[in-house]
Amino acid sequence: MLAKIDKSGEVAVAVFTRQFYYTIDEVWPYLTDNNKLQQWFSELEIQELKKGSEILFDMQDGNYERMEIHEVEPKSIFAFTWDKNSVRFELEANSFGCKLVFKEYLHEVTDHTPKDLAGWHVCLEVIQALLDGTTIRNRRSLWNRWYLKYQEEIKEAGL
Repeated sequence: MLAKIDKSGEVAVAVFTRQFYYTIDEVWPYLTDNNKLQQWFSELEIQELKKGSEILFDMQDGNYERMEIHEVEPKSIFAFTWDKNSVRFELEANSFGCKLVFKEYLHEVTDHTPKDLAGWHVCLEVIQALLDGTTIRNRRSLWNRWYLKYQEEIKEAGL
């Protein structure tokens, strides 16, 4: 499902919602444990899971982008900076397992924004596949498809 762009507040927010048929105990480690996190986003490494700590983004050229962790509520909320923007994962238990709401706060919208949104979209699909015990073989072609959709979504939102 395509993220919805909410422009009602001061900052536009891309909101992704996913229903996982797995418990929070099963999903949370994919967001916060480096061994599981790196299965769907190999460039990220959490230094310490606490507010004020950092996540390192390996730029694959010997350099690292440092992103500050803004909020951690165990098995509930994980939020951090994302370049000029910020992202937030929220988990909520329900009778089916748990709902994940992922938000990217778009403080700055650039030509790279639809690339980020397509990337997050694919990442959420990969998390689902990992939970299901399957794999997504061609992430690039999946990303290409979603990238075109997010370019249009951002254009329609007037961003």
